[in-house]
Amino acid sequence: MDHIEPPFRETYKTLLHKSDGEEDEDENILMVEECDLPLIDLSQLNVERDKCIKQIAQAAREWGFFQVVNHGVSQEVLHILQDEQKKVFHLPFQKKIEDNFLNLSANSYRWGNSKATYLRQVPWSEALHLSLTDISRMDECKRLRSTIEAFVTVAASLAKSLAEILSQILDIKSTYFQENCPPNTSYLRMNRYPPCPFPSKAFGFMPHTDSSFLTLLYQDQVGGLQLMKDGKWFHVKPNPHALVINIGDLFQAFSNNGFKSIKHRVVSTQEVERFSVAYFYCPSNDAVIESSCNKPSLAPVPAAVYKQFSFREYQQQVRKDVEATGDKVGLSRFLL
Repeated sequence: MDHIEPPFRETYKTLLHKSDGEEDEDENILMVEECDLPLIDLSQLNVERDKCIKQIAQAAREWGFFQVVNHGVSQEVLHILQDEQKKVFHLPFQKKIEDNFLNLSANSYRWGNSKATYLRQVPWSEALHLSLTDISRMDECKRLRSTIEAFVTVAASLAKSLAEILSQILDIKSTYFQENCPPNTSYLRMNRYPPCPFPSKAFGFMPHTDSSFLTLLYQDQVGGLQLMKDGKWFHVKPNPHALVINIGDLFQAFSNNGFKSIKHRVVSTQEVERFSVAYFYCPSNDAVIESSCNKPSLAPVPAAVYKQFSFREYQQQVRKDVEATGDKVGLSRFLL
């Protein structure tokens, strides 16, 4: 399958040479424990709603990650989506980098990191990062388009419901997400992680937090997703029936650090490829993110931790930092 692969070795030859002989950092992939993420049955919202909401809130506070079952996305849709995703990523690399690939907008197909200053900043992966407008134009792959649309329809509704549940705990205006997160402002990202010849030197995706309110993830059974908790890395065991939900930077700022946007990464594997699909629940560019303070359900704080900012300002700062350093800085840029 060499012809389908992005030219990682050739492009990052210098960084590969620099990494030779270096000892692994403290984030060595061997220093990982396995964890069972909180698993929440969303059907319980119809039976024991208060108990289920408490479970969601506790997971958002303590882990920043949780899994949900009975989420509304059928196994059939998930399986078809994975099959169609494989077909697209297994196209020749030269076709994937064409200007009008699948009739998508520029920079939809992504691989590597041209701003990387060392090998660990190079994601050994490729992705299709799609807006909803992109999806509607995918006439060349009609089965993929219809399956993505089926997935996004449920994911959008689920993300909005979870965001509204979390906002209730913060005593935030219940219509905030209805007013600030229309469907066309969120994104879908399909990921492929090729086998990596030196998995101890390059991540599938480097440690990061998500610039969203919430992220909904479906991963295959290969594994590789890891999250940091209490200064340790934990491996997230795949569950074929679950979606992984994680708190993004915007909700951490919104909750004044009550809910945690947790650093996570994808480790490389030497033998097999890995696939995942992520839905990023995002607001419009002009949406204002303002910290919620002194809510009874969160640890009391004397004042807001973060200054008020728009989503546009946040994205601009992230791009600026990546341009300058090859890496995202994130919420610390907006501390008061």
